[in-house]
Amino acid sequence: MPRLRSDTEFRKLWLGQSVSEIGSWVSTTALPITAVVLLGATPAQMGILSAVAGGSTLLVGLFAGVLADRMFRRPVLIWSDIARALLLATIPLAATFQLLTYAQLLAISAATGVITVFFNVAYQSYLPALIAESDLPEGNRLLGMSSAAAEVIGPLLAGILIKIVTPPIAILLDAASFVVSAASVAAIHRAEPPRVPRQQIRFIEEALAGAIAIRANPLLSVLALRSITACFFGGMIYALYILYAVRNLRMSTAALGLTIALGGVGSIAGSYYAERIAIRLGIRRAFFVSALSSGLLTLLIPLSTLYPSSAVMLLCIAQLFGDAAASVYITNKLTFQQRVTSGDVLGRVNAAMQIASQGMVPLGALAGGFLASAFGIPATLWVSAGGIAASCLWLLVPHHARPQLSTLQQPN
Repeated sequence: MPRLRSDTEFRKLWLGQSVSEIGSWVSTTALPITAVVLLGATPAQMGILSAVAGGSTLLVGLFAGVLADRMFRRPVLIWSDIARALLLATIPLAATFQLLTYAQLLAISAATGVITVFFNVAYQSYLPALIAESDLPEGNRLLGMSSAAAEVIGPLLAGILIKIVTPPIAILLDAASFVVSAASVAAIHRAEPPRVPRQQIRFIEEALAGAIAIRANPLLSVLALRSITACFFGGMIYALYILYAVRNLRMSTAALGLTIALGGVGSIAGSYYAERIAIRLGIRRAFFVSALSSGLLTLLIPLSTLYPSSAVMLLCIAQLFGDAAASVYITNKLTFQQRVTSGDVLGRVNAAMQIASQGMVPLGALAGGFLASAFGIPATLWVSAGGIAASCLWLLVPHHARPQLSTLQQPN
C-alpha cells in the first residue's frame, strides 16, 4: 500500500476534501440552474453571477497569500468551511419561504467566493506542511482523483436532487459537506512547522513577494501567463455553459448532470496518470501537450451548434477527454509549484497563481455574458474556445528552468 494511504493524518484531510468536493459540485450545478430555471436569469445576469463568484480572487487574493504565510493554515481551513456552510444554508431557507432573489444569489456567491480564496490558498500551502516533499506527487494525485471523482458523483447527485427536492434545497448538501470537511481537518493532530519570523515590511511589499518569486522562475512565469489567458477565455464558457446546454441545446438537467459527470471520469484518469506522463515526456512537454489537447477538445463545445443531432455526444467527448488533459496539466502544475517554492513564501505564490487563474474567470465571465447578449451564445463560445486553445502557445516561450525540474522526472 502506498505510504500516504496508510497515513492517518493525511487520510483525514483526504476524507474531508472528498466529501466537500462532492457537495461543491452539487452547488456548482444547482446554483446556476436555480438562477436560470427559478429566477429566469438572462445571459448578462449569468455572466455577472459567475463574475462575482470568482471576482473575490482579484479582491482578496494577495491578502489571502500574506495571511497564509503569517498564520497557521489549519485554522484558516476550519473556519472557512464553517463560514461557507452557514452562508449556503441561507439559500434553501429563503427558497422555502419563497423569499429567494437574484440579489441574494449574487451576495452569497460573492461572500462564499471570498472565503473560498482564503481556503484554497491555505489548502495548497498546507499540504507541504502535512506530508513530506517526496510524497507531494502522490498527495496531489490522490486529492486530484478525489476531486475528479466528486465531479462524477456531484453532478449526477445534483441532477437527482434537483428533480426530487428543487435546486435550492440541493444546495443544502453542500452546506453539510463543509461541516464534514471542517470536522475532518479539526481532527488532524500533526503539528504544522512554526512560522518563520520575518522582518517588518510594508504590506504591499509582502503581498507582492509571491509575484516576484514567480517572475524569478521562468517556467512558473509562463505557467502564470498561460493561466491568465486560458482562464479568461474559460470564464466565458463557465458563465454560459449551463445556459447554452439548457436553452440552446434543450438538454434535460439529468442529461446535463451526466455530461458534466463524464468530465469527472476523465479527471480521475488525468490525475492518476499525471506524474507518469510528466516522467515520460518531461515536465515542459507534458505541460504543452496537456494544455494543447485540452484547448482543442474545448472547440467541440461550440461545434455542437453546427451538429445539433450529435450535440450531446460532442459535449460528452469534450468533458471526458478535455477534463482528462486539463487534470494532467493542473496536477503537475501544482506539484511543480509546491516543489520549487520556499515554504515561507508558498502562500503568497499560491495566491498570485490563484489570481492568474481564478482571478481571470470573473473577467471572462463578464465579457462572455455581454458578448453573448450582443452576438449570441454560439459565437461567444467559438471565441472562448479558440482563446483557450491558443493559450498553450505561452508554453513554447524559451526558458532556462530545467535544473529545477529533475525532481519531477524521477519516479517515486
